[in-house]
Amino acid sequence: MSIRPWRDIARRPSRKIRVGSVEVGGDAPISVQTMTNTLTTDAQATIAQVNACAEVGADIVRVSCPDEDSTYALREICKASPVPIVADIHFHYRRAIEAAEAGAACLRINPGNIGSPERVREVIKAAKDHGCSIRIGVNAGSLERHLLEKYAEPCPEAMVESALDHIKILQDNDFHEYKISAKASDVFLTAAAYQQIADATDCPIHLGITEAGGLTSGTIKSAIGLGNLLWMGIGDTLRVSLSADPVEEVKVGYEILKSLNLRHRGVTIISCPSCARQGFNVIKTVETLEKRLEHIHQPITVSVIGCVVNGPGEARETDIGFTGGGAGAGMVYVAGVPDHKLENEKMVDRIVALVEKKAEEMEAAKAAEAAE
Repeated sequence: MSIRPWRDIARRPSRKIRVGSVEVGGDAPISVQTMTNTLTTDAQATIAQVNACAEVGADIVRVSCPDEDSTYALREICKASPVPIVADIHFHYRRAIEAAEAGAACLRINPGNIGSPERVREVIKAAKDHGCSIRIGVNAGSLERHLLEKYAEPCPEAMVESALDHIKILQDNDFHEYKISAKASDVFLTAAAYQQIADATDCPIHLGITEAGGLTSGTIKSAIGLGNLLWMGIGDTLRVSLSADPVEEVKVGYEILKSLNLRHRGVTIISCPSCARQGFNVIKTVETLEKRLEHIHQPITVSVIGCVVNGPGEARETDIGFTGGGAGAGMVYVAGVPDHKLENEKMVDRIVALVEKKAEEMEAAKAAEAAE
């Protein structure tokens, strides 16, 4: 379906950098990230989790490297990964150098906690030598002591000052392949810090609400915080931080982007909450369709509405639709047009078949276009 002008979001202009094969910033699509929660030293378990995240659309995956055994395992992980790997580094500059040598596409660091200026320069040299970018990760929960003394508490101004101080360290060493994040668990604090950083620098911005919570509460908090920033045009890459399977973080990230028409991947199901008017079990039908359509990567819209009050109108705006009509049957819509009546019990199989057919057609059209 076409995007109306009033749905357009003007993204903040930013420099473009690369995280391995993925462009971040500028006119590049907003990328979706997550982070593994396996022991990095267990390379096979970590690789399996990276693959699972990549399968549902993760563009970039971050891996924690707290010790030398982890950076040793990182070499195997980077070689096997289908997506660029970011090495999460804290405090010890040698881990950053080892991660760069192991094949990390990006180093997540706070230059201020790496150590002396000489050690920072060594990390920057390793990043340059091995084609790594750097993410400056500012977090309200780990601000520098002098900033907490200056501002008395974590606040947007303290986070922005920390970010700009870290940017200066990289710029003073002639390193410009960096992006920045300024995360807090508080939505208001996070949003204010990101708005100020967006005005103060043209570097790409990594969005996140840190320690957002469990699957339900964290999803809601992230959707509110990240959604508002994205609506303002702020953000070039994002991670939804949940106390849940990293695969769920990726799924939620895409749902946030899809809701703002910023990026589309997979099937979007538009469904009613169900009521006494429903001609079939809407909730069970949607649950089944979500599972059976997980393998579809093409952006396809499906409406599943229980009755004719809103069903025909929603179906006109989707690629495939089904509207309950009572008497054990409903209407199937294709490309917004009524196509044929169908018994309710055949609905799921028919919708899946129609979606798979459209996905094949889209893939063929894409291949033909690329061949021209």
